[in-house]
Amino acid sequence: MSDLGAVATGSREQSADDAAEIIRKVAWRLMPFIMICYLFAVFDRINISFAKFQLQADLSLSDTAYGLGASLFVISYVLFEAPSNMFL
Repeated sequence: MSDLGAVATGSREQSADDAAEIIRKVAWRLMPFIMICYLFAVFDRINISFAKFQLQADLSLSDTAYGLGASLFVISYVLFEAPSNMFL
């Protein structure tokens, strides 16, 4: 009876080691891709500030109107970030 307990314990340890190795392999393959996606997301969020002068010149926006638009963008981004990720 004690031999069966040793076999079960050994297989659990092997399963834990296999699972840890799989997680490590997946992490090494996915993390660079996730970091690149995060970098593009940051660029996307700050891109509106780079376009400020051209937007104001083309659309005749005042600083107040631009600030309102930028703040609405940030507020909507914060509000819908979690629900959109849950939907995905």
